Amino acid sequence: MGKINYGRVILGGIVGGIVLGLLDWFLNGVLMGDLWTDAMKSLNRPNAFSGPFLPLLFVLYVVGGILLVWLYAAIRPRFGAGVRTAVYIGLVIWALGGLLPNIMSTVQGMYTPRLMFLTTLAGLVQLLAGAIAGAALYKED
Repeated sequence: MGKINYGRVILGGIVGGIVLGLLDWFLNGVLMGDLWTDAMKSLNRPNAFSGPFLPLLFVLYVVGGILLVWLYAAIRPRFGAGVRTAVYIGLVIWALGGLLPNIMSTVQGMYTPRLMFLTTLAGLVQLLAGAIAGAALYKED
């Protein structure tokens, strides 16, 4: 087992985070923007895709991308290098960070089932694409 190449983890994580962020902006901000605006109004909250929240969201996606590629590097010796392992990581992160919280939000009645279903699917696309992009740049020393 080789050592983790942290330079590549950071590089792949930044790229993966950018992919995640761009897909989030397009899927949730552009395609589902009206649904999110209505949902935020129903909760008497400001629009989540505007103002000072956006730079913070970008930073969170880059940090998330770095963690995603770090996990890929950690399981790579056991599962092998490649897209399949990146998909495994994307699915695990999606289940923990997207699927389960969105089910809870739906059960609690915070958001409509339609919005949570679409957001959960969008999250799956985002995480798989981000994981594959980030993992593609990871190489051992």
